[in-house]
Amino acid sequence: MTRPMLTQREAATACGVSRTTIRRRREAGDLPGAVQDGARGWLMAVEDLLAAGFRLNAPAGPDVPTADSAAGNGGHGQEHGHGQGEDVAVVRAELGRVRQEHALAVAAERHGRELAEAEAAHLRAQLGARAEHIADLQQALRALTPASVRTELPPSSVPGQAGSGRPAGPEPQEPESAGGEQRRR
Repeated sequence: MTRPMLTQREAATACGVSRTTIRRRREAGDLPGAVQDGARGWLMAVEDLLAAGFRLNAPAGPDVPTADSAAGNGGHGQEHGHGQGEDVAVVRAELGRVRQEHALAVAAERHGRELAEAEAAHLRAQLGARAEHIADLQQALRALTPASVRTELPPSSVPGQAGSGRPAGPEPQEPESAGGEQRRR
């Protein structure tokens, strides 16, 4: 009885290694019976995998082929004498792996979306707090600005930043006192 030919992906899944490991071993000549198929890519015989030291850890399929397993592999196992149980086991192992990868990808996407939504809410809250702070600063600036200059400042303007890091606009004036006029001159 001959064993089935596995693609690199199927061989990697059945042996519990990465496809890169299978490819490297094939390129090194450890899998001499590997052949390239136009539709499926590189195919390796299970005997070659076992001879190269790999252990197949896929669970064994049913001993008696069922109608579903014959239809699932297109009767390929019956026509060529391959063990259908092994083909089914490899396909089931691959399906389980793909389902697990999909579940992990969905969970990672959901987690990423939740993080992005939390970050957006945090940024909205920060913008609101800063808008309130700017409004308070504008009100304080209007209160500190002399009445003659106040009419020049629009109530909703945000003071610009000068090179020194201070708000642009009129400099705060000291209270009028007897000595205040002499210091400015």
